[in-house]
Parts: sequence; C-alpha cells; structure tokens
Amino acid sequence: MVTFTLAGKDYGIDIMKVKEINKAKKFTFVPNSAPFVKGVYNMRGDIISVIDLRVFFNLPVSNQDRGFENMIILRLEENTIGILVDTIEKVIGIESSRKQPPHPLFGDINIKYIDGVIENDNSLYIILNAEKIFNKEEKSDQKDKTRNLVIQNTGAANFQEVEELIRQDSSLSVNLGFIKETLPTYLGFYPSGMNNDWITSRFESWKRVKGEDNFQLKNRQDAEEYMKGFNSICTGQLWSDEMIASISPLLPQLKGNAFIWNPGCGRGYETYSITCMMKNKNPSLLLKVQGNDNDLIKISSAPGLNIEKAKVPSFYESFLVSTSQGSQFNDVIKDSIIFEYSDLNNDSSIPPLDMIVCRDTLCFMPEAVQVKLLNYMYENLKPGGLLILGENEIPINQSGWKLLENKNLKLFKKI
Repeated sequence: MVTFTLAGKDYGIDIMKVKEINKAKKFTFVPNSAPFVKGVYNMRGDIISVIDLRVFFNLPVSNQDRGFENMIILRLEENTIGILVDTIEKVIGIESSRKQPPHPLFGDINIKYIDGVIENDNSLYIILNAEKIFNKEEKSDQKDKTRNLVIQNTGAANFQEVEELIRQDSSLSVNLGFIKETLPTYLGFYPSGMNNDWITSRFESWKRVKGEDNFQLKNRQDAEEYMKGFNSICTGQLWSDEMIASISPLLPQLKGNAFIWNPGCGRGYETYSITCMMKNKNPSLLLKVQGNDNDLIKISSAPGLNIEKAKVPSFYESFLVSTSQGSQFNDVIKDSIIFEYSDLNNDSSIPPLDMIVCRDTLCFMPEAVQVKLLNYMYENLKPGGLLILGENEIPINQSGWKLLENKNLKLFKKI
C-alpha cells in the first residue's frame, strides 16, 4: 500500500488504485463545486478532478501558501481522480492477513470509508477504501451530489486552459522514490549510492516497457522482474574461463604471504574461483582466502563441495581430484581456504588484506551498514589492495579508490 499523512495521522491506500504520485498547484477553479473540490487539473492532456482529502474528511488544513502540493492520482473503476494529502511517505508491502477491521472509535473519518487498520514498524495505518469514498452509490448528502456532478462533468466543463505545473524531474524523483522504497520490502534490496546509477537507469527502461499506468512494484514478482540484470555474471557458480581471462590481467603479482577476504561466499564457488585464480598466477604464493557467510547450511557444505567435472570450466582441471561423487578441489586449494560462519552485521577481526571480493552482497543490507562495511574494508586493505564488488556496484564514497577496468569488469584499487 501507499502510505501518506493527513493532519498528523498515518493512512494507507491500495497501491493497485494508485496510478502515480505527483506534485502540483494552482488548480483551475470549478464554480459551484463543493469545498473539498480543489479544482481540475490537466495531467498531460487528461483533465482530472482534484479532491482535497483533508477538507473532505473535515481535517485541519494550513492556511499558508503550500506551494506545490502532494497529490496521489487514483485510478478508480469509473474515474481518475487526484487527492491532496499532507505528506506522501512510502510504499509498504503487507499481507492481507495482518489487516484488522476498523473500529468505530476512529472518529476522524467515517468508518464506511475505512478498509481496515494495520500496524507496521510501530505505526498504525488507517487503510482507506478509495472505491467507497468516490463510489456514486455512497453519495447521499448534498456535498456528495455536488462532488459527483463535478466528477461526471469534468470533461465537458467550460474551464480555462489549465497551467501545466508538473515538474517532470520532481515527478520522476517521487515515482522512482517509491520504487526504491518498495525493493527492501519485497527483496531485502537496499538502494543506495552503491547501486543508484543502475536503479535509475533501470527505472527509465521499466517505465517504457510497463507504461505510465503500470510501473509501480505491486508484489515480489514485480520486484524480481525489475531487478533482472543487476546480479553479476557467474553468481553462485565457478567463474567462467572468460571471466578468469578478463580479471587476471588486473590482479597484482603477489609474493610471499597474501590474505583475501570473501564475505557473502555462499556455497563457496566464488572462494574456490579466487583461490584457483591466484594460485595459477603464482603457485608459490602462501595464500589464505577466508570465505564468510551467514547461511549455516551453505557455509557448512562449502569445504566438501562436490562438483560435476563435465560442467567445470577447463581452467580448473589441474586443481581437481576425482571422488566417488564427482570431483573436488585438491588439497593445495582446500588448504588455502578457511570457511567460517559469520554475520557481517556484527563486528569481526581480520588481518590486513591484499584483496576483498564481495559481489552482490552489500546491497542486501541497509545503507548505514553498507557505509560501515565499506569503511571497514577500506581501513583493512593494504595500500594498493583490490576491492571487487558486483558489476553494478560501486563504493558509496569513491574518493580513495582508483578504478581498474577490463571487458566490463571493474576493480577498485585502494590509493
């Protein structure tokens, strides 16, 4: 649902009824209309009626010049209507089973317009039923008759040409903001400076495909479709021959002892890939690669990972031994790896690092945690050390990093 405030209270409305979010002012006045009818509005050629929901519910409205007002465009069965609210908050994903019936003590608003109430993050939201509010059958008093007349006659109203007041950049920002608010709800993915370029670019292509009326994320399936193309190649599998060939020229020729950290290693495919790649570059290197993950089942099975040899890229052949269940990496590779269960949200202690590989992991943590961990990584990398993030991720603070690129692969070198 889309959440907003009226007179200091929290409200929600079914996102399926929301066509878009906008900001506008100076609506064209319609004579003889009810007080809650703010006027009509030219929305890219479509004339819609605008209702001030605060006046409609007899809630206080500031007399000060409010400038651009927050408007939610509702797509109802018979009409498209704009409603003015105090503030537009965010999109919240809720399960219908959590919704409780309204109570008569919600005195500010007639209970017949309330679809239910729900508590989320210590806030109580009153969910409005848009269809009942603007359904002709619900209108019995004079105000409703007047309002209905305005709505029905909007298209034929003899009004002056309205001023186009939409600020396209503002509209883009608000609607993109709703996408960003929804992704953590459905996928646990947190938009931030790490991924903002990709999220913004994806929004433009998403709107072109979905259209102006259907681009909001309504469920997890929509969110997953929106995020297609974000994850890096070879995620959850051994790095391919092509990827090894692209990334190897960017790596330093390490000597002596070297330590590499691979947080978010999952079942260990990435950790094995890094270890084989570094051993191939310098077989005499005294290497330790630490793979961490908070999935206990995956991290427990990683040391004994069995793979089907026929599906292994040719690069790894010299690092494999046959087993009764397929193939495993040889002792040289296994002895170079430490798999540990850990949660990146908790403080950890690691030695000075030559390289960190952390692809498609930080973006699934709140932005504050992303910043904290990126700072931690920078502090613990040796000068000249390398950071490998996901293909569509960058450090939030890019000062202190030098970008290295080869065939769409990006590494960040600590300056």
